[in-house]
Formats: sequence, C-alpha cells, structure tokens
Amino acid sequence: MAVVASSQTPDIRPVRIWLIAVALMIAAMVLVGGATRLTESGLSIVEWKPVAGALPPLSQAEWTEAFDGYKAIPQYRQMNAGMSLDEFKTIFWWEWSHRLLGRVIGVVYLLPFLYFLWRGGPGAELKRRLWGIFALGALQGAVGWWMVASGLSKRVEVSQYRLATHLVLALLIFAGIVWTLRRLRETAVSVAPSRLKITGVVLLALTFVQLYLGALVAGLRAGKIYNTWPDIDGGFIPSAARLFFDVPWWRNLFENTLTVQFEHRMVAYTLFAVVVLHVIDAARSRVDRAVLDGALWLFGIASLQVTLGILTLLNQAPMDLALTHQAVAILVLTLVVFQAERLTRVRREPAGQAIGRPVTQIG
Repeated sequence: MAVVASSQTPDIRPVRIWLIAVALMIAAMVLVGGATRLTESGLSIVEWKPVAGALPPLSQAEWTEAFDGYKAIPQYRQMNAGMSLDEFKTIFWWEWSHRLLGRVIGVVYLLPFLYFLWRGGPGAELKRRLWGIFALGALQGAVGWWMVASGLSKRVEVSQYRLATHLVLALLIFAGIVWTLRRLRETAVSVAPSRLKITGVVLLALTFVQLYLGALVAGLRAGKIYNTWPDIDGGFIPSAARLFFDVPWWRNLFENTLTVQFEHRMVAYTLFAVVVLHVIDAARSRVDRAVLDGALWLFGIASLQVTLGILTLLNQAPMDLALTHQAVAILVLTLVVFQAERLTRVRREPAGQAIGRPVTQIG
C-alpha cells in the first residue's frame, strides 16, 4: 500500500477564520488590559490560579477572602484605604475579565490547532509558525503574572518595565498571526525598489519601539503630566538637565517621566516622517497598486493616530481617548505588518503548499 499526495489542495478557509478570530480576541484583550490599567484594577487579584481562577468568587465569604487579600498589598493601604466591597468588585471584575479572556484565547487557539494537526493539514513551515505562536502565548501567561507580582509587595503599581514587556509580547503574538494570515494568501511577489522594502522593515521596527514607549508612558502615568503640545516642559526640546538628572543616565530613558514622554513624542514624529517618505517614494516609483494602496492607507491611519495622541495628551489621558488611541495603534501595527510582509515576500507561496496537502491511500 502506497501513500501519495493528493492532487487537491486543502481548503484553508477554516485555518484563516480561526486565526482571524484569535487575532481579534488578542486585540480585544489588549484593550481590556488598557482599561484595567486606566482603572487601576490590575492588582485586585493577588493570586495566580491558572485553572481555579477562571471562576470568580461565588459567595459572600469568597468575596470577603478576595478583598482581604487585596487589603494586604501596598496599593490598598496607600491608594484605596477605606474602599468598600462594592468598589472592590468594580476593579476585580476588570482584572478577572482580562485574565478570563486570556484563558479563552488559549483554548480557542489550542483546540483548533490540535484538530488541524490531527487532520494532517499544516505543512512544515506553517506548523513551525503556529507552534512558535503557541509558545509565545504560553510565555505571555507567565509574563502577565510576573508583571502583577511586581506590584504586590513594595510598589503601589506594577513595574513599567514588566508592563511594557507584557504589552509588546501580546502585540508581537498579534503581529505574528497577522503575518501568518498574509502568508496564507496566494499573492504574487510585489515588484518594488530595495529602498521601499527597507523602509517597510524600518516602519515595523519603529512601530514596536513606539509601542514599547507607549507602554512605559502608561506604566509611569506620564500621559497625565506635561499636557501641552508641541512644547513640553516649556520648550520643544526640554533641557538636558531635566531629561538626564538621574544616574546612571540610562535610567532616565525608562524611569524619568519627562524623558519617557519626550521619547514617545520624538519616535512618533520619526515614525510619521518615515510613513510620509514611504508613501511619496511608493507614488514616485510606480510600484504595484497594492503597495501604493498599502502606503496610502498607512498614511491615513497614522495621521489619525497622531491626532488622537495629541488630543489624548492635551486632555490628560481620559479613558475614552486613551483606549481609542490604543485601538488605532493596533490598526497601525496591522497595516505596517501588511506592508512589510507585502514588500518582503520573495516568492509565490500557494496556500496549498503553505498548509500542506492531504494524503490519500491507494493499494
């Protein structure tokens, strides 16, 4: 009995629908995480119970026990002393929803993935990508608790370093899924000058740097101070003495609220400038329509994001503007991934080859 590859290519629509659903859920989780941060809810659950923690308190005694755990940490004593049980429940539900969504994403990713593996669908390349994404997702759960643990003993909030790591890892997983979805498309290689391909990669790198800095701003609550634009602390460029007063100097890049907000602004200007140059270069180079459209869409959404960033700053980061700013940041990342993948694709990758071919037995 011989085993040979079937001439039929498998239907990739279920795989694409599955990955789109996971990507949307990750985007939603990032926004819920942002709301959790803005409402100071992230430390309301002081234990990590990956399985048992999926259930909220179901009795008055369990609610009292959860509240007593929160009362034992510095955030309660220094920021929320005297909080009522009903007020505690409000912040508890934000954090519980955030963790529950993470658990649901894990299940929604793992079970269909195992099913596709059982059916023999994914080819070797796609299988490696999907296992890699799963590994990053498992790591993200541990990083989430590592972040929360930083605020349970000596601080009243989580470490901005760990918060930034948690957010960037979530968006790295999101970008990996979006990239994989793009590679499942039967799209011909785009013809474009090397400089456009380089700027596509630069845009992707700058976007992640900006996302990291945005997380530092959130972690330090730096968006609630220096609420003027285009000047900051009295000038377009603050004095060096104010930017680098801490020692060693590099600590200012991550811990000085003025320096972190200034960095976030400067990288935003740089990123937007590269977007403008990219769209001009694409138009002049007479590239494929898909490349030009991608550059134009990116310019439009980046312009919106800059506007939202300024409004969020001027209004001291209210929740509605801050979450909208974060949502559009995810959209910018999506378009940047689209453009970078489009420009760096080096060969035609048929969907059937991407996920493998089914086998049939003949005898």
